[in-house]
Amino acid sequence: MRSPLRLYGRRGELEAVAALSDRLRTGRGGALLFAAEPGFGRTALLRRAAGDFEAGPVLHTRAVPAESRLPYSGLHALLCAAGDVLSAAPAGLLSSGLGPADLLELLRGRTAGRPLLVCVDDAHLWDDRSRAALGFAARRADALRGVGLLLSVTGDRAQDPDFAGLPVVHLGPLPERAARDLLHELAGKKTERTDPAVREALLHEAEGNPALLEALVRRLSPAQLSGHAPPPRPLADGDTLLRTVGDRPAALPPDTAFVLLLAAAAQEQTPEAAGADAALVLRAARAAGIGPEALDADEAGGVARSDGDVIRFHSSLLRRAVHAGATPARRRAAHQLLATVLAGDRCRLPRLLHRALAADGPDPRLAADLAAAADAPDPWIPGLQRSLAFARAAELTTTDDDARMSRMTAAAEQARLAGHPHRARELLAAARAGTVHNAVRGRAELVAGALALGDGPAGDAYGALLVAAGLLGPYDQERALDARLGALEAAWAAGDVPACVAALDGGDQGRDVAVHDYRAGMLAALDARPEAARAPLRRVLERAATDDDPVRLLRAGAAALVLGDIAAACALNARGLAVGRARELVALVPRFLEHLAYAELRAGRHARAGAHAREGLRAAHRAGRRNCVAHQHAILAMVASVEGDAAAVAGHVTEAMAIAGPHGLVQAATLAEWASARADLGRGRAYEAAARLGPLVREGPRRGHFAVRMLAVPCFVEAAALAGQPDDAHAPVREFAGWAARGGDPQAPALLARCRALLAGPEQAESLYAHALARHELADGDFEWARTQLLYGKWLRRRRRPREARGRLRDALVAFERSEARTWVEQTRAELRATGDMAGGEPAGALSCLTPQQLRIAHCVAEGATNREVALRLSVSPRTVDHHLRNVFSLLGVRSRVELSRLVDRAEIKGAHP
Repeated sequence: MRSPLRLYGRRGELEAVAALSDRLRTGRGGALLFAAEPGFGRTALLRRAAGDFEAGPVLHTRAVPAESRLPYSGLHALLCAAGDVLSAAPAGLLSSGLGPADLLELLRGRTAGRPLLVCVDDAHLWDDRSRAALGFAARRADALRGVGLLLSVTGDRAQDPDFAGLPVVHLGPLPERAARDLLHELAGKKTERTDPAVREALLHEAEGNPALLEALVRRLSPAQLSGHAPPPRPLADGDTLLRTVGDRPAALPPDTAFVLLLAAAAQEQTPEAAGADAALVLRAARAAGIGPEALDADEAGGVARSDGDVIRFHSSLLRRAVHAGATPARRRAAHQLLATVLAGDRCRLPRLLHRALAADGPDPRLAADLAAAADAPDPWIPGLQRSLAFARAAELTTTDDDARMSRMTAAAEQARLAGHPHRARELLAAARAGTVHNAVRGRAELVAGALALGDGPAGDAYGALLVAAGLLGPYDQERALDARLGALEAAWAAGDVPACVAALDGGDQGRDVAVHDYRAGMLAALDARPEAARAPLRRVLERAATDDDPVRLLRAGAAALVLGDIAAACALNARGLAVGRARELVALVPRFLEHLAYAELRAGRHARAGAHAREGLRAAHRAGRRNCVAHQHAILAMVASVEGDAAAVAGHVTEAMAIAGPHGLVQAATLAEWASARADLGRGRAYEAAARLGPLVREGPRRGHFAVRMLAVPCFVEAAALAGQPDDAHAPVREFAGWAARGGDPQAPALLARCRALLAGPEQAESLYAHALARHELADGDFEWARTQLLYGKWLRRRRRPREARGRLRDALVAFERSEARTWVEQTRAELRATGDMAGGEPAGALSCLTPQQLRIAHCVAEGATNREVALRLSVSPRTVDHHLRNVFSLLGVRSRVELSRLVDRAEIKGAHP
């Protein structure tokens, strides 16, 4: 990176440099080796380290490739950089008699008393004698008092013998957020506003490489960055890629360069594969008169390596540079050779595709053959390969606009399914240009709506999908129905019931019986007719038991959740996930993980839900499905609210709302708000929890998502009752009773009884708690069962029945521990201590002198609660709290709430780390 930019996304690397600098300041020595592929910022990192080092002098030099064969040229460059920093060199330093230890002696003789930092960039390009001396000194850096060596090499040279034994830090691609921040700085120097589509295309093209991102921005004009002029295609041309990777490809021998071009061309069809088939490449090379020995030279070139079966490029950037940097004639020759050596029916698509890539002009017949091969029903053909085939078939088609645009649309759809939405949008922009038949336009709108459904406002996706359904209806009823079901998904995410009904009500019913049942069942469920919904949705589940179609499995999993059949939802989504992974349907995998995590959450299996949501988060980022990212963060917030990690809850809620707000994802937003409220409730903050949940569960403009708000009612009722506001909960409980009667949640009857117990008088409460526990036995879910036991135990303790309360509380404690619900574990232990049972955990240190009730009050006050809030939380009077608090102050010898809070914090830390 040539311009003086800030370093983004390199916190860990900078911390490693700072640790080395700290060693030098204390008089110790050390060494560190940074390894990275071209463009990842090795030079910028060393320049930053040199600039930040203020403890003493810095020797900073960079290797010159032209001098790599001159003996001692590296050491000579270092001495020239030293000036008068180092003492006089030993006699004959650069003579032929120099040994590896001489550099070590030279560094030991630096100016006395001041630390020294030696930075050598591209150390792998030093001559072999200088390199040996440098490695020798670096491995013994601990013996150099106050001397540090900071070296950088390319990624493939980190394991060279000269650098063996050195601590290595590998620089990878920039994280997404860091890349966005860097792009904002780069583009901000040219234009005030960067078009969102251009921004996403640049980030996708750069693949986290900061130097390439800088080169791409430099290549665009302000008008192109702001979206007022079309950007060049491709964004990263051969010259840009070659300038980024440097001179390694150009330095290769001609035969080696052509073999690597063959490898790059072979991998062009499956760029995400581990590498190119070495046998195929060598067959094509032999057809060109080149033997396998040509691969030996590339090891020295540092571009690729062969392990016998696969030829792997050291980075995707190098592969792209080798392919795009070749002349068009050489690229066509490489593809033609690969087509020649591919034989057999299994190779029909790759053979035709190589022939198409070798073509130098339109070829309608080849285009038709290629499109037919790409449209084959074989589920194991990679989506990106299909996309490339359809796109190339469209380029070879000139006389039929409908056929050309239809093929480009198919290419966009396959790119979307393969998890490349940026490529899909590029192809779609080309497909939507010009005047074509409504059926072709409808397919393009269907792809556009599906893309918005994964990453865009739900309202935009809904509108595009309904337009697609209208255009496709007279010509392609199956796709029109797919569009309507996609619109249902968009309206569902937005929490818009009338829009859901409108999406399902219109259009032809289609000939697929499974889809007909799904529509009928979902319409009945949305219309609150559970009996009418149950039979058709059950038929959907029965058919899915032997189905391997991923889309139908996804719908069946959703139907199972609507029915409240959590076990079926988990099984169907797990099988769909396996199918999606096997067929590399990258766009569908995050959705299966999202539905699976949500089903596990509904079942109360929070650890499993968290594991699937974390995996889903990674998959959603890879697939460019930010709407799925929002849902996964919301689920992770729910999991963290059980685990008691307040910081994690807040972090996940922030991430979820950053997407859910602008994109109108009401379901994700409701889950996130519920997670915040449940975290508050777990920490005893009933007021805050009730304030968060009240608008979501009550009628009004701010109420939550229709499929989630009822699930949050029990949490709200508990918060309202503990906050002394039971009247606010009566209306939501009445609505919850109607919802529970529909059978949408197997735990609902037990939770309804618990809610009624919280709001009932002492005469009815006990029988309601007993009824709630009996109903819990009919459904899975340790966590909710434990919460009912905890509330029942609290109720018994307030009725001065401590022996009975202890039994309930001990059962709750075991279940909460099994659920890893740490906050609830602590709450239950406090209740046990209040009954006089020390099995709940002895108070730590100075707090051991307090009674159980005094200890509970001390903890509440330490958290910042007022006397009135403590009274409500513990179900005692404010006068009782005041009396106990005065005794606590006297026993602990503190004079204020601040002192009490500090004492409690110290005691808890000591108890946690004895």
